Amino acid sequence: MNILFIGDIFGSPGRNLMKKYLPELRKEFEIDFCIANGENTAHGKGITEKTATELFLCGIDCFTSGNHIWDKKESIEYLKREKRILRPLNYSEDAVGAFCYIADVGRSKLAILNILGQVYMNPIDSPLFALEKILPSIKKVTNNIFVDFHAEATAEKRALAFNFDGQISAFIGTHTHIQTADEEILPNNTAYISDVGMTGPHDSCIGIKKEIVISKMKNSLHLPFQPADGGLQINAVVISIDETTGKALTIQRIKRKY
Repeated sequence: MNILFIGDIFGSPGRNLMKKYLPELRKEFEIDFCIANGENTAHGKGITEKTATELFLCGIDCFTSGNHIWDKKESIEYLKREKRILRPLNYSEDAVGAFCYIADVGRSKLAILNILGQVYMNPIDSPLFALEKILPSIKKVTNNIFVDFHAEATAEKRALAFNFDGQISAFIGTHTHIQTADEEILPNNTAYISDVGMTGPHDSCIGIKKEIVISKMKNSLHLPFQPADGGLQINAVVISIDETTGKALTIQRIKRKY
């Protein structure tokens, strides 16, 4: 099973990249299932029915998210019914949205989950305990398990990855919008990378117009952030899984500028 995971899609520049290049990426890497982090698809913060539908139509099968999942309040009702858009598992049980999606991929099943980090983030329940609690029930359905860990600190990401090595197929980091070069198959066959990066404008400060960010650093005035439009990049990984065992075989990092 070949899984394509697209790093945080940022605003209209990221969405336009997907419309133009996702079909050929799926063909090039013989992709069976495509996941993307979609929490920044709507003008850089949040996701809407319009942006999600746009991206579903161009070939994304499921979205993970993070701390910006509910930033567009008009999308709350949509997130209640759209089970292919995930909110982090370790939010409250009463939080809006699905936290796990189990997809039929050929003759196999693939479980996709999303968890949120604690280090340098707003207070939230332990991602480690939340994932440990739910894994046994998921494993009754499938051993093919993909986790997007949306977190700031690489140390936290790596620690949890080792904790779950061999229990899940892929433990993939997102959130910083900066791609790391540490992709590997861990000792017990879990695919790992600290951060996949961002799909959107690379001539920017993590997607935002750099002039706005620099101005704030100089004069402390908070101006509304605007998505940048200079230079475009796709950051992603392709993970190959043995669907009979759930073990990761390979992970390949993608970084393309346009």
